[in-house]
Amino acid sequence: MTNKKDAPIGVFDSGMGGISVLRELVKIMPNEDYIFFGDSANAPYGIKTVEEVQKLSFEKVEHLLSYNCKAIVVACNTATSAAIKELRAAYPDLIIVGLEPALKPAVEHKKDSKVGVMATPLTLKEKKFND
Repeated sequence: MTNKKDAPIGVFDSGMGGISVLRELVKIMPNEDYIFFGDSANAPYGIKTVEEVQKLSFEKVEHLLSYNCKAIVVACNTATSAAIKELRAAYPDLIIVGLEPALKPAVEHKKDSKVGVMATPLTLKEKKFND
């Protein structure tokens, strides 16, 4: 078994957009090893149901864990919004980092202005986008 310190970091996205996230991870942590999974076969996630995205997210995490990943980066806003809470509950000892628009800081910074968010239909159904 691989020493967790030397284990790779798993990164997944609903397609290939997460490569940009992977590129930034390599810049800030160049001594780490990474495994990337771009789920182009099931893209786009944004038109699926929450349950479908959760199922796909769990499948990707399980796949990455088969490589003994020490941490998982969910490089997909839709998967983060639909599944991050459930993933963290299911894997309490695993570091799971998700991506989401920095909505709260943007709104606080621009209190009297409108803030634009580019997101999938599923992500926009979240409560935080309607408050």
